[in-house]
Amino acid sequence: MAKRAKPEAVVKVLVTGGQANPAPPLGPTLSQHRVNIGQFISQFNEKTRDQMGVPLPVIVKVYRGGSFEFEIKTPPASYLIRRAAGIAKGSGAPKRESAGTITSQQLRQVAEQKMDDLNTDSVEAAMRIIEGTARSCGVQIAEVDDTAGPEAPQETDGELSDGA
Repeated sequence: MAKRAKPEAVVKVLVTGGQANPAPPLGPTLSQHRVNIGQFISQFNEKTRDQMGVPLPVIVKVYRGGSFEFEIKTPPASYLIRRAAGIAKGSGAPKRESAGTITSQQLRQVAEQKMDDLNTDSVEAAMRIIEGTARSCGVQIAEVDDTAGPEAPQETDGELSDGA
C-alpha cells in the first residue's frame, strides 16, 4: 500500500555497483530522508553484485515512515564510451586532443545498451546522442564498416581513375 502512495522524496545518487557503503555522499543523503541505510546498502549490493565496480545511477523513492524503493539505471554513457575505448578518462581539451577511438560498431553497442534511459526509440538517434557524448569526452568514432570494406576499394579505384 505504501508503494502506491506518492513518494515524500525522490533522491538521485551515483553509486558504485556492489560496493555501496554508508560513507558520504550516500549515507548523509539518504539519512536526511530517514531511510534505513543498512537495509538500502544490503539490497543494493545484492542486486548489483554482477556489476562490481561500475558506477550506477540510482533513483531512490522515499515514502512516509522511511520505506523506500529504488531503480537502478544503466551506467553513464561516458563510462561506457571510456570502457569501449580502453581509456581511464576523457580528454581535457576534447576539440584539440583525442583521448581515444571507438568503432561505429562499439558506438552502436553502447547506444543499444543505453536505449532504455535515452529519450528515443530509434537506435540511429541513440547513436547520434552517444556520438555527441563521445565527442565531448574527446573520443573519436572510427568509420569502419565491415560490409563496405571489400566493395569500397573496387568502386573507388574504378571511379577515381575514370573521373580524374
